[in-house]
Amino acid sequence: MRFTHRQGVASLVHFFVSVAELLLLLRVALRFFNGNPDASFVHWVYTSTSTLLEPFRAIFPSAGVVHRGWVIDYPALFAMAVYALAGYLVLGLVDRWVARPSGRR
Repeated sequence: MRFTHRQGVASLVHFFVSVAELLLLLRVALRFFNGNPDASFVHWVYTSTSTLLEPFRAIFPSAGVVHRGWVIDYPALFAMAVYALAGYLVLGLVDRWVARPSGRR
């Protein structure tokens, strides 16, 4: 099976957005349940997602809000929404601008 340019770009966008969303979701869950940052997996998740969160760190003044011992990672939740929206926008632009095969609409 041969992919068109549109399908290839769409697959790449879906892959990268899915990986980013999954890593950020892991971070939110680990922060919410107070994952031990000294554990190797938790440390890996936190360091891997720190690059994804860099553009959003200054938006919310506090890194998390503690409620009964649970931490809500608002920058990570906001980043998940922004990356999902950016993925959908890129897919929309690709769908609009990449030439369709002749005979199909």
